[in-house]
Amino acid sequence: MQTIPESTQIDPMAPVPCKVTAQWDVTEDTFGLRLAAPAGYSFQPGQFNMLYQFGVGEVAISISGDPAYPESLVHTIRGVGAVTKSLRNLRAGDVVGMRGPFGNSWPVEQAVGHDVVLVAGGIGLAPLRPALLHVLNNRNDYGRVVLLYGTRTPRDILFQQELQEWRGRFDMDVLVAVDAAGRDWHGSVGVVTKLIGRAPFDPHNAVAMVCGPEIMMRFTGRELVTRGIQPSMVYLSMERNMKCAVGFCGHCQFGSAFVCKNGPVFTYDDIGDLLDIREV
Repeated sequence: MQTIPESTQIDPMAPVPCKVTAQWDVTEDTFGLRLAAPAGYSFQPGQFNMLYQFGVGEVAISISGDPAYPESLVHTIRGVGAVTKSLRNLRAGDVVGMRGPFGNSWPVEQAVGHDVVLVAGGIGLAPLRPALLHVLNNRNDYGRVVLLYGTRTPRDILFQQELQEWRGRFDMDVLVAVDAAGRDWHGSVGVVTKLIGRAPFDPHNAVAMVCGPEIMMRFTGRELVTRGIQPSMVYLSMERNMKCAVGFCGHCQFGSAFVCKNGPVFTYDDIGDLLDIREV
């Protein structure tokens, strides 16, 4: 994995005020938030920020924007708690505090010359979006590009317009499955792991990047390794319980690692066994 500086800030614990430039609905419970990034800000695909809503609290959110345009800082957020629901009330011109970027990155440089397989579950497509955009922006550097995406229902699909555009490209393959759907859904029904067996990639020359619920990543990692990808070439993003982002509080400890400092991206070779242990 590429080593990334923990933060572009002098004091990683001090939020920087950032102006909201846009807020929009993505699905019924998910929204997009675009910020004007501080001068000199840059990030790598897979990193995250800490967003601070004044008077409410702070939350870790993966960056879902295009790394080629870091000045336009996009986050895709599910409104499930006090902080994220408060962030949903922000409008253009409001100010939010931000710390970051933190963590390591998806192996987009190491994947050069390889087939790239991205497997997303639910909102896990958001942290993978910067990696996919980087790959597509540098398309000649990679082999086959495959996106496998699974979510609960058709209404929960993120980035629907972009997915249609990606499916229309001749230089990548997109397979989407939902857990449950009505008669108006003409795609696959079932868990995302069922798509792995028919995905067109060379397992002996592939790098996989996976993000979603932990149970989904556990079974996805197994299926990718069974398909023939080396465990050291399967990368998973463990986005869990991050509070401080600098390894002080210990909330995100996972085995001997701290997700905020040693991750959030790990190889299946490193953490595959831990995924099978309850309450690690």
